[in-house]
Amino acid sequence: MGAETVTTTRSAISGRWTRSAIAVLAVVALIAPLTTHPAVAPSPAAAPIGAGPDGADPISGMVDAHAHLAASQAFGGALRCGEPFAPGGMAQALADCPTHSGFGHFALLESVLGGTAVPGGTQGHPTFAQWPARDTQLHEQAYYTGIERAWRGGLRVLTNHLVANRVLCEALAGIGVPARYSCDEMDQLRRQVDYLNRMEAHIDAEHGGPGRGWFRIARSPGDVRAIAAEGRLAVTLGVEASEPFGCRIVDDAPMCTTGDIDRGLDEFASWGVSTVFPVHKFDNALGGARMDEDLAGLAVNIGNKIGTQRFWETEPCTGPDADHDQPLVSTAVADGLAAASAGAPSGAALPVYPETPLCNIRGLTPLGEHAIRGMMARGMVINIDHMGVKTAHRTLDMAAEAGYTGLVVDHAWATQGNTRRVHEQGGFVAAFAWPAEATENFDTGFLEQWRTNTAGLARPVDGYGFGSDVNGLAPLADPRPSAATDPLVYPFTALSGEVMDRWRFGDRVYDLNVDGVAQYGLYADWAADLVHRAGPDRPELERQLMGGAEAWVSNWERAR
Repeated sequence: MGAETVTTTRSAISGRWTRSAIAVLAVVALIAPLTTHPAVAPSPAAAPIGAGPDGADPISGMVDAHAHLAASQAFGGALRCGEPFAPGGMAQALADCPTHSGFGHFALLESVLGGTAVPGGTQGHPTFAQWPARDTQLHEQAYYTGIERAWRGGLRVLTNHLVANRVLCEALAGIGVPARYSCDEMDQLRRQVDYLNRMEAHIDAEHGGPGRGWFRIARSPGDVRAIAAEGRLAVTLGVEASEPFGCRIVDDAPMCTTGDIDRGLDEFASWGVSTVFPVHKFDNALGGARMDEDLAGLAVNIGNKIGTQRFWETEPCTGPDADHDQPLVSTAVADGLAAASAGAPSGAALPVYPETPLCNIRGLTPLGEHAIRGMMARGMVINIDHMGVKTAHRTLDMAAEAGYTGLVVDHAWATQGNTRRVHEQGGFVAAFAWPAEATENFDTGFLEQWRTNTAGLARPVDGYGFGSDVNGLAPLADPRPSAATDPLVYPFTALSGEVMDRWRFGDRVYDLNVDGVAQYGLYADWAADLVHRAGPDRPELERQLMGGAEAWVSNWERAR
């Protein structure tokens, strides 16, 4: 690719380097018996914020634009401990897993991910003394009663991204953890669709029968509006896969065709998919990924090499947008991986990159352009988070040329420039659900990012969302330091108007000021804490958050 592309200079690693690297790769390669209750009563709603289409009442409530409720079914089914529901109730769904406790493989990995103690704890159900917690990233963090609490706190739309990564699934076998289910990414997605259908039926059964529950899968914008009008939670489906439609790339040769893409998009449409990531963690036959940075960059780059037979290749950026910087010099991890074995095949040296702002050299491919046109033709919202700068720019150009506004950034992976461009071109923006303010673990607070994303825009902001990325191999928000002197006071009034106290879950009582967002039910507390700390911006922040569900579904409607 010429003198400006990446040069590989690190010591070589042997043909068994997949097994040696898997612990690093997996860090970031992404990702009671049944009882009967009365029919669910709608949660209180805040005042309307505007008009819906054709005179319909607007939806008042928040949107989580990026969650992974069914991640327990992904990656072959062995990576995570626990599930969001089970026929046998909480005792079955949140039972301890030997692989995730003591010195099991995943107890060690979880320690690398979130700094959890080793040996790993066994105290989930019923005490929950050790998990779930904000940093137990390989344990279930979204049990359905927690989702219900967030709904009662004002959540009205949740986009569940079906997630898949073949490389991670297959690599787990390298450390003796065989997949329970197929590693094919489309098969992983299908399994999660089926699982969510069963989860909906389980909640319905608890509330009196089919259609009676508060958790409803929405397969069209009309479904979202009908569900929200009943005061229930509309759960839409998105797709976040590294090789959608089988579109991997090996030594620059695509492994899919336009026919594969068309058939895959038709299948997505049959599921009622609202939004799709054409590109996720690795380069694929559709385009280039936005490279992870620092240690994560090294780890995911190894995954890219395993999946594509090439490391990321870069060039200097031609404008202000850039992909993430990469490790420039020797690191302990890189040296350790290099020293672990010898006799590597040609091209397996770990790369060192130039110091200039870097852009992935891969842009949107002809197959990628075909996929983008296919998504527009089917009214799907195009998610540019995780796209490399060149891929994102071409995608946004195509949308602008077509007058297509179905665009989204949903968990703060895009550049600031591309995020603003999505909004100005008519799309929807949500930010990762950081704590209200910066903490030791998060350099950015949600309030700071919200102010940055919404300042100086030409197009008004009708609504704003958050992306929890729950169950997505991401830490959840920790307690803000200022909670020591200015805590969220319990009981609090949620954005929905419902008064809520500290949450009892099993034998444990959770407090946002102490535990952070230990699991999904704490997002009701988290949202109340945001507006508590917003100062004079409180009315505007509350308006935008409670306008998030309406803005999100309006964006999907315009795309169709």
